[in-house]
Amino acid sequence: MLFTYKAKLKNGEIFEGTMESKDRFTLSRELRLRGDTPLSIIEKKENVLNIDSLFQRFFGKVGIQELILFTKNLSEMLRAGLSLSRALSVLEKQNKNVTFNKILNDLAAEINSGGSLSIGLARFPNVFSKLFVSMTKAGEESGNLAGALSEVGLNLEKSHSLNKKVKGALIYPGVIISVMVVIGVLMFAFVVPTLAKTFKDLGTTLPASTQFIISLGDFFSNHLILSFVLIIVFVLGLIYLFRAEFMAKYFDYLVLKIPIINNMVKELNTARTARTMSSLLLSGVSISRSIEITEDVVQNIYYKKVLREAKEAIEKGSQFSSVFEKNTNLYPVMMSEMIQVGEETGKLSEMLLNIAFFYEEEIENKTKNMSTIIEPALMVLVGAAVGFFAVSMISPLYSVMNNIK
Repeated sequence: MLFTYKAKLKNGEIFEGTMESKDRFTLSRELRLRGDTPLSIIEKKENVLNIDSLFQRFFGKVGIQELILFTKNLSEMLRAGLSLSRALSVLEKQNKNVTFNKILNDLAAEINSGGSLSIGLARFPNVFSKLFVSMTKAGEESGNLAGALSEVGLNLEKSHSLNKKVKGALIYPGVIISVMVVIGVLMFAFVVPTLAKTFKDLGTTLPASTQFIISLGDFFSNHLILSFVLIIVFVLGLIYLFRAEFMAKYFDYLVLKIPIINNMVKELNTARTARTMSSLLLSGVSISRSIEITEDVVQNIYYKKVLREAKEAIEKGSQFSSVFEKNTNLYPVMMSEMIQVGEETGKLSEMLLNIAFFYEEEIENKTKNMSTIIEPALMVLVGAAVGFFAVSMISPLYSVMNNIK
């Protein structure tokens, strides 16, 4: 439920804001825990016919680009001398995302009540990651919040750029395969039944492959809508399986074994690990906490396991690089060597940043060349499918022609 409230802050100011809560009593308790004195709490009624309101309620979310702009603009405003609450107020006025505006409003309320930005950010874990919160907290403690926010923005931008490049490289084959499936179903539904009728009239003996295609053609022509529904359900089922927790270790193992893809996965996780660790260490976060946050950032469970081992090694007094030396099947040798140099010279964050730059450039080059690698594979796949169909449907015609002779 959404409420508008008026509260007296610690400094005596009267503040008005909006906040979501279970009920009035819960909201009142939350305000008192923050040190505010609630004066009035009114439930905000929404017009169900308001399309924009409905859209924001059910689909409104904060995108990565908005977060990047938020960190950059907030950092610049703080550097220009604006107070944190004033900067948040300005950003709220400039922003057009209703969901994000509510968050900015709550952040400003947290600051005005004597709280910190990191505490406010931590209340929205679905929007602000542990990495975001920890780097902000480190910036507050070091007195360099503007610099920490700038580093967060750079980290988000690099991460988003990498993800975008990898996804962009996979869109092309996805579109081709989707078009192939649609055309294939339509051919089975409209072309194959016509040929099947011809074969039946000729009374020729059909090979197994032809009988298989005709059977599929009969099914698709009689249940065309059901066929597309089944295909969609199958694709959604695969997506669910890939995202399901119990399938994670199998899927993560599979991507590490597929040729071409496995190298990209290793380089992507190496770049992500190095950049995250570097950003956190530069912001003043302890190495143990940095490893813990980085473990949340990497997606593959095998990389998570390595980072867990690294944290345990650090806490036992072992070298950080020792764990990476034992896991060269996941992290390249360069990773452990550069970390070891960083430990010896006291420039670990700089070495990690160099690793991140190197592998980000490698991924960028590989994604650019991905189409030249994928195109021949797709041509072979399309050729094999067309060849199987052609041979299966043409061979009975040759058989008939031979019988006529």
